[in-house]
Amino acid sequence: MAQKQDPATQPTEGTESAGVKSARRAIDLIETFAANDVWLSLSDLHARTGFPRSSLHGLLRTLLDAGWLEADANSARYRLGVRALICGTAYLDRDAIVPYATEALERIREKTGFTAHFARLNGTEVVYLETRESQHSTHLISRVGRTLPAHATALGKALLAELTHDEIENLIPAKLPALTPNTITTRAALHADLARTRDRGYAAESEEGTLGVRCVAAVIPYRIPGTDAMSCSMPLGKVTDADVERVGELLAETTAELGQQLRRAGIR
Repeated sequence: MAQKQDPATQPTEGTESAGVKSARRAIDLIETFAANDVWLSLSDLHARTGFPRSSLHGLLRTLLDAGWLEADANSARYRLGVRALICGTAYLDRDAIVPYATEALERIREKTGFTAHFARLNGTEVVYLETRESQHSTHLISRVGRTLPAHATALGKALLAELTHDEIENLIPAKLPALTPNTITTRAALHADLARTRDRGYAAESEEGTLGVRCVAAVIPYRIPGTDAMSCSMPLGKVTDADVERVGELLAETTAELGQQLRRAGIR
């Protein structure tokens, strides 16, 4: 016979909902810190999130005790703590593609002399998972964990080109934010660019994400649609159109080989 449980020990619908709300707010707080590169006070967080100050006090104390936040005792401000780095690193450590991608990045950098990147599509953004910086790089293009709008990067456009017209319409807003004066800002222009990407076999952009930088990228074909891509960033004044084409074709060849390698290894 099943043991009868004491109703007093069972969570009620109200307490369960409160727990879910607190968990959601804790996640929102962590993401708020991740999106801002400054120390944030309780007032700052109240203005950014709209959460009640009473709730913020408890959430901040819990996250601080767990190591997800650090506090500046002199200013009563907070920032992300070391636990965020530990968990972020664990994501990369457990991703089977990363060692293969890192090896391919090394080859690309060696053959081109330019900075090489490996990134993944996450909604309307690309997340940089690995970078091999050129010894002669003068631009800070990316760092692990950085996100950029997909429509403003060669990496993102290579991945968006994997999607159908309707999928892009449902994903991308009609008005796109500009990072530079050259950024594509309409869906119509983006669709035209993605068509060229499909014809070419790789994506390209010139100063659309970062002034002074040209970039090409190609999808790693081991998933359908593709989720990961690799790119090369090149100083605008040091490369010709022929150089850019050569690097784009090299990337397309390298990612095609990497895709075959991953499929043979059973990585999906």
